[in-house]
Formats: sequence, structure tokens, C-alpha cells
Amino acid sequence: MRRRKFITLLGGAAAAWPLAARAQQPAMPLVGYVRSGARTASAHLEAAFRQGLHSTGFEERRNVAIDYRYAENQYDHLPSLIAELIRRQVALIYAADNPTAVAAKAASPTMPIVFRIGGDPIELGLVASLNRPGGSITGVSFLSTATTALRLQMLHEAVPNAAVLGLIVNPGNVAPDTRDAQEAARKLSLELHVAKAASVLEIDSAIASLVQRRVQALVIGGDALFTNRRQQFAALTMRHGLPATAPTRDFADAGVLMSYGASNVDGDHQGGVYVGRVLKGDKPADLPVQQSVKVELIINLIAAKALGIEIPPTLLARADEVIE
Repeated sequence: MRRRKFITLLGGAAAAWPLAARAQQPAMPLVGYVRSGARTASAHLEAAFRQGLHSTGFEERRNVAIDYRYAENQYDHLPSLIAELIRRQVALIYAADNPTAVAAKAASPTMPIVFRIGGDPIELGLVASLNRPGGSITGVSFLSTATTALRLQMLHEAVPNAAVLGLIVNPGNVAPDTRDAQEAARKLSLELHVAKAASVLEIDSAIASLVQRRVQALVIGGDALFTNRRQQFAALTMRHGLPATAPTRDFADAGVLMSYGASNVDGDHQGGVYVGRVLKGDKPADLPVQQSVKVELIINLIAAKALGIEIPPTLLARADEVIE
């Protein structure tokens, strides 16, 4: 064989080796990550999710790919976002809130789904039971709606002279905030008015309507739209002189009087752990729904001072953190 021909054959074989090796490597799994809110407000939650994944041996762009999709508070966009991910043949969908989890299950009865929600997954129709979810869906529930009654009670402790309270909820979010708040208000002999807001513009008008009804304090319902607009809530409650309570510390950090509820960061971390377990071969039907038990009371004394409120020492003593 001539020298030139031999070199040509050798070069062609060398070029083919990497291609053959790549063909034998398993495809990197693709996770569809979906939230109903805005991405600009969720960087810390994405980080917590990736940390949970990492604890199970998965690192983004090394051995797992993640396709992030956000509805930007337009809940009616969720079905199309999820349909796109299904067409991309994702390994599973991570549904990061109540509306997303409900939409994901409706989109496919067989697609593996891991949810991270602030409600009762049985009541939402996601699983048959907490211990044996059944089907292809499981996840983490931090039951933020279960704290609604407690938040109202704590707000009453902070402002005992407030006899008329307001509650703001998103009608597009399936959650029992209204029912629980009304029951708690009835037990405390308080008057409660409910206002609804499904968009950024409606938040202003909803709170204005409550002010017209002479509410003296505000309970903010659990919802991704509301969390994304926490600075707006802080500004509005200050403008109208409304002591307010919210379900996550994001609100207290932004300037709302107080928050009580589960840690969003902890919930997303646990969600990432469950996604990793499913990628490793665990079936969602065999993974019990995890309960996120880290609950925190945050009181913003800067807001209290601006509102002219003196928080009772007994309530301050129960706080996990006081912002001064």
C-alpha cells in the first residue's frame, strides 16, 4: 500500500472513532422546568432546585439538561408550554406551583411529573394518597394554604383592634385560602372581605376596593403572581396604612409587616432531590409525597414602625427572624 493512501485511511478511521464513541454514550436526560410566575423573581428558587439535583448526582449541562419555561403570570399559557416540552420528549416535568401541577397532569396521564406545591395534592386531584400517589406524579407539598388561618390569627394578635380584615386571592389558583380565612375570621368574630386579582393591574384595584370597605388589615393569599409582585404589595400596604401578612418571607423581606409559612427555597430543594430520584429510576407512584416541614415566622419591625404598630412581645418571641 502506498504511503499517501495509508495515511488517508488512518486519518479517516481516527475521525470516525470519536463519532462512534459519542453514538455509544447515553443521551443526556432533559428535564422540563415549569413555573406560572416570572423568571426574574425566581433565580433563588432555580438555584435551590439545582442544589437538590446536585445532591443526587446530577449537574446541569454535565449529565442533565434543563429546559426552563415560565408563564409570566399568564396561567392560560401553561398548557401550551407543557405541550411544547412533551413534544421535546423530556424525561419528566417539574411543576413548580399549584396551577402548573394541575395543568401538567391534565396534559398527560403518563408523563412523569414532580410537583412542588403549596396546597393539598389530594384536594387538587393530583394524587390518590400521600403515601401511595399512584399514576406518574409525586412531589413536595408545603401546604402553605394550611397556614392561612394561622396567619390571620397572628395578624389579629399584632393588631387586635382591627375588626375588619381583607383577603386578596387569585381566582386562577385552585387553593382553599378563602375557605380557611373565612372560618378563622368567624371564630375570632372578625369581619372579612375578599377581593380577587388575576393580573398585575388588578392587584391595585383589588386593594383599593378593600380600602373602600374600610378594612383595617390585609391577608395576602398564596400565589406565584403575588410573590412576584411582593414589592408592589409592600408599597400598597404602606400607602394605605394596612398591616399585612403573607405566606412566604419574600414579602416580609420586601417590606410587608409579617409572613408565616413554609420556606419556598426548602420546597424547591426537596423538589430537585425528587427529580434526581426519578431520573435514577424511581417511579413516581412509589415515592410518597414529601411534606416540607420548615415553617418560619418573619416580622418586619421597620414596617411596624412605619405603620405605627407595636408588636406584642409574645408574638415577637415566636418569630424565627425579626427584621430591624
